[in-house]
Amino acid sequence: MFDTFTLIAGPCVLEDDGLNVEVAQELARLAAALRIPVVFKASFDKANRSKAGAARGPGLDEGLELLASVASRSGLPVLTDVHEPDQCARAAEVVDVLQIPAFLCRQTDLVEAAGATGRAVNIKKGQWMAPEEMAAAVDKVRGAGADRVAVTERGTFFGYGNLVVDMRSFARLRAATGCPAIFDGTHSVQRPGRADGASGGDPEHIPALVRAAVAAGCDGLFLETHPEPARAPSDRTNMLPLADLPELIEDVIAVRSALAGERIDG
Repeated sequence: MFDTFTLIAGPCVLEDDGLNVEVAQELARLAAALRIPVVFKASFDKANRSKAGAARGPGLDEGLELLASVASRSGLPVLTDVHEPDQCARAAEVVDVLQIPAFLCRQTDLVEAAGATGRAVNIKKGQWMAPEEMAAAVDKVRGAGADRVAVTERGTFFGYGNLVVDMRSFARLRAATGCPAIFDGTHSVQRPGRADGASGGDPEHIPALVRAAVAAGCDGLFLETHPEPARAPSDRTNMLPLADLPELIEDVIAVRSALAGERIDG
């Protein structure tokens, strides 16, 4: 896991089994066609919503059943967020990768509980943190027993309600932590802190940022995607339409080939 360029993709939050599997099977076809490792991502709980009434997902028990269905019907490895230490061991019985949300990357008990499961761990960089500060989080998770760790860049706050991606961050993250540096191309276009309490976004910038991050040397991508983003219960304003994903990944492969000095047909 994470030993080669990898795409982590899926809806923000788990929905019904039909939608989850539809997305996962399309991702599996993409993985086979473009020969790129893909990990299905969806959350059983979005515990860090701004508004009390915001959609959170099916919860741990039902969520793990849904993730198990995705894994068995698509053949893809699966990833989900954990928010509390006691969720880690339960989730690790089903998923291949545990993800630490950006707002929780300094929560020692959570990070160590994830590492102690022996599963791969993806830690999202806090929006307020310098790349070098993530070394301590990685040390915690490795010290607890994890030997497969990645760190994900998802933008840094620039003023209020605006995230900016520093393309130097990937090299700095890799140097500071010794981990693969993943780029979250969808949350990086999020616009947190709107007046109505919900997050907005600028999804039209996803392709440009993704191509730039790949050119800057990121080691993988994290992209939330949905057949109809406008109907998604969470993060609808900053997701990539599923139909647009293959063309973007083809661009990514072309950029990586160009960087490697390979001939690009067509």
